[in-house]
Amino acid sequence: MPLVNVKVIEGVFTAGQKQDMVRRLTDTMVEIEGENLRPVTWVIVEEVKSGDWGIAGNSLSTADVKALGAGQPVG
Repeated sequence: MPLVNVKVIEGVFTAGQKQDMVRRLTDTMVEIEGENLRPVTWVIVEEVKSGDWGIAGNSLSTADVKALGAGQPVG
């Protein structure tokens, strides 16, 4: 039973985007392991509270991630 666990900062992705992640990650696992595993492939998208995620000793907020996605520096 494959399990893919994706962690994202809350409020960055819409419900539709998260559903797309689930579908596409499932498809990727099935491509690797075979169609018979589709019914038992689990994908969990977990949201981490804004500010509870850190990189290089610095916390990231929802606004920081949206800025990065728009190609803007975070600082």
